[in-house]
Amino acid sequence: MIPGASSAMLPSYSAKSSRTPEGQDAAARGALDEPRRPFTAWERAQIALATWVGWLAVWMIGRSLRWEVYGWENWEAARRAGKGIIYTFWHREICAATWFWRKRGIVVMTSRNFDGEYIARIIQRHGYGAARGSSSRGAAPALREMVRAMRRGRDTAFTVDGPRGPRFVAKAGPVLLAKATGGAILCFHIVPARAWVLRKSWDHTQIPHPRTRAAVFIAPPIYVDHRAGEAALKSKLNEVQSALERLVAAGQEWHKALGDNAGA
Repeated sequence: MIPGASSAMLPSYSAKSSRTPEGQDAAARGALDEPRRPFTAWERAQIALATWVGWLAVWMIGRSLRWEVYGWENWEAARRAGKGIIYTFWHREICAATWFWRKRGIVVMTSRNFDGEYIARIIQRHGYGAARGSSSRGAAPALREMVRAMRRGRDTAFTVDGPRGPRFVAKAGPVLLAKATGGAILCFHIVPARAWVLRKSWDHTQIPHPRTRAAVFIAPPIYVDHRAGEAALKSKLNEVQSALERLVAAGQEWHKALGDNAGA
């Protein structure tokens, strides 16, 4: 039995679980203004191949995972607040997170570079929207697009240490968006029991092994007053950082317990 959750929260989500009107396809819930940089013919071919391979990998692995969820009552509290949810997590977890929260029409900030383009296309195929920008380029237009998306009733998400790190250092995007919209920052962390780790990537991307167990840890929602000044915003960013670190610690304990039980 999944702690703190009802059967409705299991990862087989439908469009009806979103705040958007029932029966609408996730990809059609309000068009996003998505400025894209031009790519060469060779780059476009590579992006098309990476998109197909990435979508298939997420689909094949994701559907085989055995999920455990801790803190689902925190998601329910954020939903009851009625201001929208700003999902916030570490970049390395994007593979598992893409599957777990799929088909909800969540708008994710992605970078405008080559890697960001195929990532955007992969997540769109799994029922997400993409606001193209990053903390280093195009952040302001992308944040404005995310504000508009939330005012249209869509949730949003940040890989909060992306697009290039430093790893596990939260950036201000979710806090600024929460101030502008009143949305709830919902920090979560996913830890697979077994995973491949891409050590040469800046974020040490995790790709769960097929059929492994995976735990999702969700923190209580964080809210930002629309009148918050610089000091208050910095305090809220520290709160986001601390929440994510506590979730990581909980995930480490969960993973250690698996090993201890296996050896018992």
